[in-house]
Amino acid sequence: MWRRFRRDRAGVVAALVVSFFFAVALLAPVISWLYGKDAYTTYGLDRPELLDPVSGYPMKPNGGIDGEFWFGIEPKLGRDVLMQLVYGIRTSLLIGLAATVLSTITGIVIGVAAGYLGGRTDYFLGRLIDLLLSFPQQLFFVAFMPVVTALFVSPEKETPTYLRVTALVLVLWLLGWMQLARLLRGQVLSLREREFIEAARVTGASPWRIIRRELLPNLGTPILVQSTLMLPMFVTAEAGLSFLGVGVVEPTPDWGRMFAKGAEFYEGDITYMFFPGVAMVVFVVAFNLLGDSVRDAMDPKTTR
Repeated sequence: MWRRFRRDRAGVVAALVVSFFFAVALLAPVISWLYGKDAYTTYGLDRPELLDPVSGYPMKPNGGIDGEFWFGIEPKLGRDVLMQLVYGIRTSLLIGLAATVLSTITGIVIGVAAGYLGGRTDYFLGRLIDLLLSFPQQLFFVAFMPVVTALFVSPEKETPTYLRVTALVLVLWLLGWMQLARLLRGQVLSLREREFIEAARVTGASPWRIIRRELLPNLGTPILVQSTLMLPMFVTAEAGLSFLGVGVVEPTPDWGRMFAKGAEFYEGDITYMFFPGVAMVVFVVAFNLLGDSVRDAMDPKTTR
């Protein structure tokens, strides 16, 4: 598999790009220290010469990009765009990765249980998957977020950031595991009739041992590929919720919140939306290419 993957140049480049995003997210405090700025300080308000006193847009062209502020400053408040982007990567990846891990574990448990046990268990879990898949996910994401936060905080109080992040992970998890579960259910239905599974049953192996030693090793490819496709989907979903105002809010840095601000400022400063937009596109394309390359590398029968 590793030899096949190394021959795929697109996959190797995608893996390097993905690794770069994760490295930036992990090293955000170090980058802030080296760069000498953070994502929260309102430099434009502290230094009036940076922002136009009437419009609130950066005085310098291209959003205030110069040797001091490499990606410019935010209109109205004057926060550093580079540090907002760096910490926004950290926020989005944290939420997306947590939702991916939870959804993958749930999909494996339910999909394997439905496929291997069969009978009424398969029927019940299959109907549950069909029911949840019938929900319009984006609409329910928007509808469920206020409900989840209202369960823990009264409407007249401000919702803490950690609670918003937890609610985002829960909503993305509850509505994100079904496709993997359905895929694994179909795979297990096919595998459980194979000779090596019958041989394991004849030798007296328990169902748990059969699942752990025989089935799961043969499900590695769909699990890995689906997980690599799930993560960018969750990241974009989280950014969409923050863009609509039901996800991460001020002052926490987030890609979706930057998009919302960019839509507000685009007439006077189009560059503010440029950097998070490019980062999001590169991130999603890299993960999709990586998923395709991993699938091709793990299945020697596939060709491009």
